[in-house]
Amino acid sequence: MKPSAPTSAVAVAEPSVGDAPAGPPPAVAFHPARPRLTAYLRLAKLGMVDYYLSLIVVVSLLPASGAGVLGASSWATLAAFLLGELCLVGAAVAYDDITGYRDGSDAANYGTDAAVRRLARKPLLAGTLTEADALCFARTAIAAGALCWTAALALAPHRPWWAVLGVAAAALLVPQYSWGLRLGYHGLQEVFLAAVGWAFVLPLYGLLTGRATALAAVEAFLFGLGPLLFGVYSNTNDIAGDRAVGRPTAACLLSRRGNAVFIGALSALETAVIGTAAVLGIVPRWFPFALLPVTAVRIAQFTVGMVRGDILRGRLIGIRAHRVLVVALVAANALYAATT
Repeated sequence: MKPSAPTSAVAVAEPSVGDAPAGPPPAVAFHPARPRLTAYLRLAKLGMVDYYLSLIVVVSLLPASGAGVLGASSWATLAAFLLGELCLVGAAVAYDDITGYRDGSDAANYGTDAAVRRLARKPLLAGTLTEADALCFARTAIAAGALCWTAALALAPHRPWWAVLGVAAAALLVPQYSWGLRLGYHGLQEVFLAAVGWAFVLPLYGLLTGRATALAAVEAFLFGLGPLLFGVYSNTNDIAGDRAVGRPTAACLLSRRGNAVFIGALSALETAVIGTAAVLGIVPRWFPFALLPVTAVRIAQFTVGMVRGDILRGRLIGIRAHRVLVVALVAANALYAATT
């Protein structure tokens, strides 16, 4: 979302709120009687579990690394890491909603197809939370996430410097996608989407095993591509709103054809990494065949989203493709562990 094993919480500086841009879109009338807990859950986007599937991939990798049965400290590390993920991603998406509400990009992107994209996902636009509510939630989530990951570092059976550094960097940078450093507004949006996935796999694997393996690195890379490969479809749908607020996504910077080529290249990269890993002996030769369902779903995603132009359906297929990838990786890891 470290050279030594720090035991104090990872400090995350609270970005300055600054002057709100003029004229945020008028919200629907606020209804305090509606369940506020549901609104906060929607603000945190807890229904989008795709980043959190990283733990399943990491656990499935452990038998192949010789980790064997997990001890109490490993399970405690996994629990603390997951809670930290939930909090830090929740903070990031809350800040993203606040920014999109203030600059009007969410109103532009959701206004034309609110029925399809379910306006309730955006509690500020729907009027179920106020901006002050969202800011308080984001600040609290950052603090809680930092504490959870500090606990994960303290509980971890191993603390290689690169894994500790990866956890600290993710804790600092994940909430700053649309806030603070505003990484998504400086041409880093696509890299950010993939890097968060990588950070949720490889550092955790290092905390549990004390090392990095080529197999873990390949699977971390593939896992990170998953959110990117449905995020680029969202960006394609949101070109007008993103251009209006100066968010330089690839979809905004490239021509329509160029963006389709870019997305096709990313899809092909996933398949190329799988095949290359097998050729190099990083994974068994049968590994690409185990992941054929992923390749098939990617082809369907590109055909529906880019060739036929049904962008939002292509995004939905991409979400499913990422989940198919996780299932395929877990099955492949189980088979690999059983045959070695």
